[in-house]
Amino acid sequence: MLLAAVLVAAAGTAAAAQLGFLGDREPSVRNPPYDGRFAFARIRYTTGPGGYYYRGLPAWAHGYSYAERNLMKIMSELSYLNPHVEDSMALTLDDPELCKYPIAYMTEAGFWTLTDKEAAGFRAYLEKGGFVIVDDFREVPHDHGGKGWDNFEANMRRVLPQARFVDLDSSHPIFDSFFRIESFDVIPQYYDQGRPILRGLFEDNDPTKRLMIIANLNTDVANFWEFSARGFKPIDEANQAYKLGVNYVIYGLTH
Repeated sequence: MLLAAVLVAAAGTAAAAQLGFLGDREPSVRNPPYDGRFAFARIRYTTGPGGYYYRGLPAWAHGYSYAERNLMKIMSELSYLNPHVEDSMALTLDDPELCKYPIAYMTEAGFWTLTDKEAAGFRAYLEKGGFVIVDDFREVPHDHGGKGWDNFEANMRRVLPQARFVDLDSSHPIFDSFFRIESFDVIPQYYDQGRPILRGLFEDNDPTKRLMIIANLNTDVANFWEFSARGFKPIDEANQAYKLGVNYVIYGLTH
């Protein structure tokens, strides 16, 4: 019930500000100064062909910054994390500042392009303990040109050549780090077809070690965060998406 109450309270998010993105090619990014408090960090990248299909935004910015603001409102209500709520970070993979933030988020990885310098920065981030949530992409190519899982996997081979992703099931500790998620059947679908797949990359490819990346495949969890106060989908579905987000943050901070 608490999640639902917070979602209703979030309805004050300004719709007019959201519509302000219409026609913009690059959103304005104003990263707050680092002060030691938790801040949601989104990965910025150069968007591949076709990735500007949503409101003229580059693929990395789909949902920015409404999705993270709403998730941080939930974290503020449910925990003592005391995160930045109205401010979030948007950083490139080769920005040394990224290593100040233990959890990073990437969306639309089918449109992700990667330079050698960014690959080296991403490798350093993961090896130093960073945890990455990858959201909103598919096993198959996107209608607008995104290359889906193949693009993401090819880029990750440049980051960690020996890395091997595995499909997760609900027995992994990340699905019991705050809320108990017993089945992936509860993961809501906004517009994607097929079964959601949650795929992970472990340190040293060892499932007994730290999970470094979790990929939400065939689903867009953050879309529920972004639009949770707009009444487009049932509150129960948004709650399930928030439960995943809360678990991801708690796991990333404790492992």
